[in-house]
Amino acid sequence: MLDPKLLRSDPAAVATNLQRRGFNLDVAAFTALEERRKAAQIESDKMRAERNANARAVGMAKGKGEDASALLRRAEELTGQLATSDAAIAAVQTELDAWQLGLPNLLHESVPDGNDETANKEVRRWGTPRKFDFKPLDHVALGENLGGLDFETAAKISGARFSVMKGGVARLHRALAQFMLDLHTREHGYTEVYVPFLVTAGSLQGTGQLPKAEADMFRVSGEQGFYLIPTGEVPATNIVRDSIVDPGKLPMKMVTHTPCFRSEAGAAGKDTRGLIRQHQFEKVELVHIARPTESYASLEDLTASAEKVLQKLELPYRVVALCAGDIGFTSAKTYDLEVWLPGQDRYREISSCSNCEAFQARRMQARWRNPETGKPEPLHTLNGSGVAVGRALVAVLENYQNADGSVSIPGVLRPYMGGADSV
Repeated sequence: MLDPKLLRSDPAAVATNLQRRGFNLDVAAFTALEERRKAAQIESDKMRAERNANARAVGMAKGKGEDASALLRRAEELTGQLATSDAAIAAVQTELDAWQLGLPNLLHESVPDGNDETANKEVRRWGTPRKFDFKPLDHVALGENLGGLDFETAAKISGARFSVMKGGVARLHRALAQFMLDLHTREHGYTEVYVPFLVTAGSLQGTGQLPKAEADMFRVSGEQGFYLIPTGEVPATNIVRDSIVDPGKLPMKMVTHTPCFRSEAGAAGKDTRGLIRQHQFEKVELVHIARPTESYASLEDLTASAEKVLQKLELPYRVVALCAGDIGFTSAKTYDLEVWLPGQDRYREISSCSNCEAFQARRMQARWRNPETGKPEPLHTLNGSGVAVGRALVAVLENYQNADGSVSIPGVLRPYMGGADSV
């Protein structure tokens, strides 16, 4: 949620920033709502002041032994009018809140201009794509030839965009997740957290998936109103919801390994082959909770943590800064890590690392007590994949494939594979 004070004081500046995303802020609609709220508040304040004055007059009249019946009747009238006025304020505030929940985050000044992914800016590259002396296969053909990927059986069980993994490929998938968790906890200073895979609508609203991305959620039938998590970011970030964090505990760095569930409602026809875009997949997610003045340094640290995964796996990748038209709803600035996939002969996203600044914190009422002011203030929240396990599996299969159809195991994964050097 955007800063309400900024919206009220300079809606034109907010509109200009959001226009970079292609989002048109209806300043007139906001101004009209705000004027209604202010008028209702002024009227309520006047009645409350009159009621307080009337109450004092009642006390004085009774103290003097005078008839206070007229004053008491007026007190009843004012109480009823005040209840009506407060209800009007609550109604317009509900409209304002709903309207503000639909506004995306403001963009950091360093975010490149542009309308779509073609305007994203490459920041750096690491590694050199391997030159094969044979025609490399994609992960689907490799996995099926190894007997380790079975999309036909998955479709029979659940439908499209699901997979069954078997044998060495399933173990390789598990090894990747364990390796990432160990790397982040042992070398990068993250605290591992195990979180629920079912969350409430309130949690999804707090991190910004609701109401905007309702169509991409899987809602569980039943009275509880649970949703399956689309990413570990949701439960991990909500750990600090409705709380005031001790500044001595900042920054908080959490890592969690979870399944993720997405309907992919807006991805019809995209990446229908293989593991790239599934309804169910796994990620190792990184979440930072930071002081506002330190959050951009924290973004670089988080991104470096995700990059280290790819470096240790010796997978070529590049880092791109997302442009204004391609950045996510909650993010002020995002870096994407794109890993090289020989089977597609191009780089594909494997991690998005974002600074949401105070956007999620305001929605969650996640605050810290600033020692300089002594007051509770919104925290900054950051998140990124460290990394997507299924896409890492795709990258390993394709980059480490051999001419005979086998796949070599990266050195850092062999301890997790019982010492095996290939599948």
